[in-house]
Amino acid sequence: MAFESLGDKLQGVFKKLRGKGKLSEKDIKDAMREIKLALLEADVNFKVVKEFVNTVSEKALGQEIMESLTPAQQLVKIVNEELTNMIGGEVSRLEFSPKPPTVIMMCGLQGAGKTTATGKLALNLSRKMNKRPLMVACDIYRPAAVKQLEVLGKQIQIPVFQMGTDTNPVTIAKEAVLHAIKHGNDPVILDTAGRLHIDEQLMDELANIKAEVNPTEILLVVDAMTGQDAVNVAKSFNEQLDITGVILSKLDGDTRGGAALSVKQVTGKPIKYASVGEKLSDLEPFHPDRMASRILGMGDVLTLIDKAQEAIDEKKAQELEDKIRKQQFDLDDFLEQFRQIKKMGSFSQILSMIPGVDKKMLESVDTEENAKKMLHIEAIIQSMTPEERRKPSIIGASRKIRISKGSGTRVQDVNQLLKQFEQMQKMMKQFSGGKQSRMLKKLRKRK
Repeated sequence: MAFESLGDKLQGVFKKLRGKGKLSEKDIKDAMREIKLALLEADVNFKVVKEFVNTVSEKALGQEIMESLTPAQQLVKIVNEELTNMIGGEVSRLEFSPKPPTVIMMCGLQGAGKTTATGKLALNLSRKMNKRPLMVACDIYRPAAVKQLEVLGKQIQIPVFQMGTDTNPVTIAKEAVLHAIKHGNDPVILDTAGRLHIDEQLMDELANIKAEVNPTEILLVVDAMTGQDAVNVAKSFNEQLDITGVILSKLDGDTRGGAALSVKQVTGKPIKYASVGEKLSDLEPFHPDRMASRILGMGDVLTLIDKAQEAIDEKKAQELEDKIRKQQFDLDDFLEQFRQIKKMGSFSQILSMIPGVDKKMLESVDTEENAKKMLHIEAIIQSMTPEERRKPSIIGASRKIRISKGSGTRVQDVNQLLKQFEQMQKMMKQFSGGKQSRMLKKLRKRK
């Protein structure tokens, strides 16, 4: 995560304070000095840091925290609240035009990840909001930009409107809106051109597109890895185009990330989405409160729940519950659950959202090794016959050899999987009887 280093430093400050029964004014001032340095080192804008530190200090030096039985926790609470305010306060949703199609104009410098963000946003709106987006290739300057968008469109099965590289981008945008009206597409997402630096020609073109199609949203794609340049870029684009929001790309990168925390304060415009991985599905609405909690090591249980709800099919979950109760859980069910958990992301991503999981624990998770093990488990189960999946007890030595050869694994791997499954079945047998069964019924009634 981009804010990893900042998170480590802030958590270190609070760890020092937790051992103290009461905090003196000096303790708080020392802590605030360290917090200020941590934010500056993370590349948070100087003015933003100054304002943040002043606000937190003022609240922290009040009688409430000085006389509190848990002063360190109170300080964490204040820092968490102010950090949330600094990066946006409340989650900011996309606006949609009452008269479709809604036009969303994507802008940003070359290399910020604009075209990929266009694909990610289109996929997100299609999957999660049942929209019928149309992506539009308005970048006629960058070599292969049109082709890149078309490839993305095929990958995510979303139509792309293009008129080649010889037509003016303003005309392309105008014709795309007419095409969308005719074919029932909504929203229209314009992938506009970028430059290596902000220049007059680029801004004139973007201003002309804006004047012609009157976009509901103008989203600036900002590379979270570019440091203070990201803030300067956001400020310039906002002054000239009056952007409506920001998409942070490459937030999963190994960077200080603090510049991203300054965008809202400097431009006054909210961060609406964050790209949290390389997959086209790795785009999430930006929740300032959840991000602040993750930075401070308090986890992000709400995002974890969201991911679980997206990944787990309710009907299948009900069928699974019935099978557990009837003790009919087999290797097909095991494989299905395994696949649904995989949809939630990598083990390290899931662990980072759980409160109390520190950096050392995350470092101990060998993502590559786990990914390999997951592939092996799938391959082993898929190499079994339907009867073997239903009744693993029939799998003897010769069958194990056949399964290991078919899955490209060792017999020991097959044995290990069968042993794990047997232990799971025993656990589920206990779960399906007595108090646990009654608990399941109660939970179902509550739903």
